[in-house]
Amino acid sequence: MNYQETVNWMFQRLPMYQTQGATAYRKDLTNTILLADHLGHPENHLKCIHVGGTNGKGSTSHMLASILQEAGYKVGLYTSPHLKDFRERIKINGKEVSEEFVVDFIAENKVFFEENNLSFFEMTVGLAFDYFKNSAVDIAIVEVGMGGRLDSTNIITPLVSVITNIGFDHMQYLGNTLALIAQEKAGIIKHNIPTVIGQYNSETKAVFEKKAALEESPLFFASDQITEDFASPLNGNYQMHNKKTVLQTIRVLQSLHLYNITEENIATGFLKVVENTGLQGRWQQLQVNPLVICDTAHNSDGLKSVLDQIQQQDYEKLHIVMGVVNDKDLAEILPLFPKVATYYFCKPDIPRGLNANILREKALDYSLHGNAFHSVSDAYNAAKKNSTKSDLIFIGGSTFVVAEIL
Repeated sequence: MNYQETVNWMFQRLPMYQTQGATAYRKDLTNTILLADHLGHPENHLKCIHVGGTNGKGSTSHMLASILQEAGYKVGLYTSPHLKDFRERIKINGKEVSEEFVVDFIAENKVFFEENNLSFFEMTVGLAFDYFKNSAVDIAIVEVGMGGRLDSTNIITPLVSVITNIGFDHMQYLGNTLALIAQEKAGIIKHNIPTVIGQYNSETKAVFEKKAALEESPLFFASDQITEDFASPLNGNYQMHNKKTVLQTIRVLQSLHLYNITEENIATGFLKVVENTGLQGRWQQLQVNPLVICDTAHNSDGLKSVLDQIQQQDYEKLHIVMGVVNDKDLAEILPLFPKVATYYFCKPDIPRGLNANILREKALDYSLHGNAFHSVSDAYNAAKKNSTKSDLIFIGGSTFVVAEIL
């Protein structure tokens, strides 16, 4: 198989949470451990930073990678989901894994994958760890896929565990209270390994403190300890919290005396994060006159922050291109959207995409008015056609909507 055929096989044959949802969720690490054993446990050869949380995992991971790259290290970066190309998930110093490596890895292990019915995410984690080991990276930044305790990435023993924040998302798998969700996220806290917490409240703090005490893990609350700030092209208001989390993680890493990271490396790493890592879709400005902003925020916490920032912008009229997945709790997110806006409802081009007409009907219950369109591009083109130079167009509601625009 060539690269495109290989990727098609990965997407179609094996369950993939990104497109299929619940049927792809695995409730234990049995298959991941089986795969790691099959590959010779590449994760044991890696020095890692493990990044979990509800929102901000991707931004935090990319900023950490950028700073370490500026310090002169060979940095592996594993994140999910991708926006356009599968290879975005696996990078070294901002360069995506080669098509050849993906093709060869799948070909060499295809029989094993089929015999053991491995999920898309399980084999992708195996591919990333194998690639990082073979490439002899100095450090790997590994983003949790979902949850933490039972996530396929949780076979690593990191140098530092990072939990950005806790919010309501994937509640059918992780629990319906912040404390229950925090327990799942806290599953990445390891014995004697330092843990950095980004944002917290009294409910989640108690969970983290209990788990850290049990594991004898030194615990750092970034929001309490970090007062410094650094310039960054990531202009979302929520990045303030992520930057504190990143800086606290770097301070912990510096204290381990394994890496030489200067203040200049930190400042330049924050400033060049997009250039160094290729991060996209975070309060990203696509054009001016009219101003067009896209953001991948898709749960209530993330959307609230983004929508609050939209209201702070100067514009004459607001146009919102919106699509969601079919398992999204609309009663949780639709009340957050402004009523004074024109909506362009669309279905992201994946099996999990919610029909645009259904979304439009549900939105009417919250006095959100607009038309349904056959595709994301049709919706976006209509928004541009109906806008003047002084308007603002926002594109969001789902990672997949942003992916189609980019």
